[in-house]
Amino acid sequence: MRATVKTPGNSRAPRRFALARPQAASSKAYRNLKSCGVSNAHLARCKKSGSDLKIVKRSLRRLIVTLSPAQARGEMFRSGRLRAGPVVIRCAIGAGRVERDKREGDHATPAGEFRLLFGFYRADRISRNATLLPIRPIRPRDGWCDDPDSSAYNRPVRLPCKASHEKLWRDDRLYDVMIVLDYNIRPRRKTRGSAIFLHCARPDLAPTEGCVALRPDDLRRLLPRLSRKTALTVR
Repeated sequence: MRATVKTPGNSRAPRRFALARPQAASSKAYRNLKSCGVSNAHLARCKKSGSDLKIVKRSLRRLIVTLSPAQARGEMFRSGRLRAGPVVIRCAIGAGRVERDKREGDHATPAGEFRLLFGFYRADRISRNATLLPIRPIRPRDGWCDDPDSSAYNRPVRLPCKASHEKLWRDDRLYDVMIVLDYNIRPRRKTRGSAIFLHCARPDLAPTEGCVALRPDDLRRLLPRLSRKTALTVR
């Protein structure tokens, strides 16, 4: 979902950070991605960039997101907590709530268990090193359809696009790194929500419009241990 309205922040330029070093990709995993509606062009770009789909021994199998029990002193928003093994990280969620019966535009984060599918990153801002997920650079014409009446609903699209959509090429750095979650992908149901990602959060962890967001440094440290066998559970 689209992130919230931009809030004032630090005027200094954020630090660049690196992703993980690419390795060989699995053709079977790419076929699985194709069955979820990912275009041949996207898969070709992932293969060309050398994205790794193999699982290492230290990869995480499960991430668990829950709503913080109470709003911390000095916080403007009620945030969430993401548990990655023994580590607990503060995160932003949709408008401070989790919803089992999610609908398009309700600003809620959907409850359930979702696989990590593939991702995008801003090559003009981030140095490419390594990640266990198929990931490719975002381009200015990349978008994501959020129009329930479109055949491209909850799918990546190339801009310009007549259907309602959001741009993935953003100025606010929220999509400098973003991972697509397996929510309402296959099967795909109209009005049940679209564009549910794991992406970078604002400095104050302001609510998203349904995504899960981590501070850039936290997401950078987590990326090398994520794979397509990692499941993100929202409770």
